[in-house]
Amino acid sequence: MASTNDLKNGLVLNLEGQLWQVQEFQHVKPGKGPAFVRTTLKQIPSGKIVDKTFNAGTKVETANVDRRNMTYLYKEGDDFVFMDTDTYDQIPVGPAVVGDAAKFLLENSDATVAQHDGKVLYVELPASVELTITYTEPGLQGDRSSGGTKPATVETGAQVLVPLFIDNGEKIKVDTRDGKYLSRA
Repeated sequence: MASTNDLKNGLVLNLEGQLWQVQEFQHVKPGKGPAFVRTTLKQIPSGKIVDKTFNAGTKVETANVDRRNMTYLYKEGDDFVFMDTDTYDQIPVGPAVVGDAAKFLLENSDATVAQHDGKVLYVELPASVELTITYTEPGLQGDRSSGGTKPATVETGAQVLVPLFIDNGEKIKVDTRDGKYLSRA
C-alpha cells in the first residue's frame, strides 16, 4: 500500500483487480476544499488510458513489478526473445506486449522488461535509439535543415519523417516514444 502523495510516473497500481501504470500525476491544492491528486493511468496490457482523481493521502494498492534490464536477441515466430543480462535466462515476449516498441527494436539492443507474477507486462525502450536509413528519396540542391520533411525507412522497417538533407545510409537518432527524428547520430 502507498499513499497518493507517493505517486510517481511509472508506478504500477492494482485498482479493483486490474493493473494500471501512472503516466502523469499532479497534486492540486485548491483555495477552497481539500487537496487532491489528478492522475492519468494506462491499463496494462490493453493500453487503455483514463484520467482518475484521488483525494490526497488516500491509500492505493501498488503492484509488485519486477523491472529488469534485458537484451533483445532475436525474433522467433511471432515472439520476441529477450535475455536477462544478469542471469542469462531467455524469455519469449508476445507481439501484443511489445506493441509499438517493435518498430525500433534491433538485435542486441537493451530494453527494460517489466514482469508481475511471472507474466510480462510491458517492454520499455530507451528514450532514443540510433538507426540507419535504408531508403529515402535523394535530397536536392539547396535543401536545408529548416525546410520540409520526407519519409525515410530505417533498418527495422519503420517509417520516420526526416529533414530533406538526410540521405541513404546515414545514422539518425529517433525518439522511441513518438517515432520522431531527433538528430543525426
